[in-house]
Amino acid sequence: MNVLLPEFLKYRRTFTRRLILIAPLFFIFFALLQKLFIPAGYLGSWQLILDLVFNWWPVIFIPMGSALLSVLAASHEKKGGNYRSLRMRDISMFHLWIAKIAVMGVHTLISTLVLIVSTVLSGIIAGGGKIPWSQIFAAAFTVWVVSLAIIPLQLWMATWKGTLGSMVMGFTGMITGVLAASEPYWIYVPWSWPTRLMSPIIGVHPNGTLLEPDSPLLDASVIPVGIIVSLITLLIFTCLTAIWFDRREVG
Repeated sequence: MNVLLPEFLKYRRTFTRRLILIAPLFFIFFALLQKLFIPAGYLGSWQLILDLVFNWWPVIFIPMGSALLSVLAASHEKKGGNYRSLRMRDISMFHLWIAKIAVMGVHTLISTLVLIVSTVLSGIIAGGGKIPWSQIFAAAFTVWVVSLAIIPLQLWMATWKGTLGSMVMGFTGMITGVLAASEPYWIYVPWSWPTRLMSPIIGVHPNGTLLEPDSPLLDASVIPVGIIVSLITLLIFTCLTAIWFDRREVG
C-alpha cells in the first residue's frame, strides 16, 4: 500500500487518464457512422456492434494500447529522475514494479468499464433492441483478464528499450496475435488470448468475419483454459520482470 497510492497519484492530470477514457469511445463514433450509412437490420445492429467492438478491441486496442500505456508510464519515471531518488530512499524496487503493474491493470479495468458503457450506447444508437448484457460483460471482462499478462512484458520493454521497443513489441504482438488466434498453438502467444477467446463468446473469427455454426472456434472449453493460463503467466511475467527491475542499474 505504501507504494500503490503514490503510483495512482502519478497518473493525475496526465494524458494516460485521458487515453483510457477516450479509446473506448471510438465505438460510439462508429455507431453513428453505422446509423448513417449501413442499411437498417444489416446483421442485426447488436451483432454488428459486438463483432466490431470485440474484434477490434482485442486485436488493435489491447496490444497497441498496452504498448502506449507502458511508454507513458516509463517516460513519466524517466522525466522524474529515472528512479534515482527512490533508490536513495531505500524503497523496494521489486515491490515498486509490482505496484506499477497493478496500477496499470486497474487503469485497463477502468477502460474496460468505459468500453462496456460505450458498447451499450453504440448498440442503442445503431438500432436498439434487447441489450445482450451477458455477452457484453463476458467479452469485456474476459479480454481484460487475459490481457493482463501483456502488461509486465510491455512495461519491461518500455523501461528497457524505450518508446520504439515498446511500440515494436506491441505491433509485433498485434500481428502474431491475429495469426495465431485461430491456430492450435494460440495458447503459446499471449497476444492471441483475448482474440481467441472472443470466438466462442461473440461468434466472430479472429479475422473479423462471422463464424459458421459448426466452426471449431466456437468451442467454449478454451475460455477457462485461456483464463487460467493467462493468470499463471501474469504471475510468472510479473515476478521475472520485477527481479530484472530490482537488479537493474539506473543510468
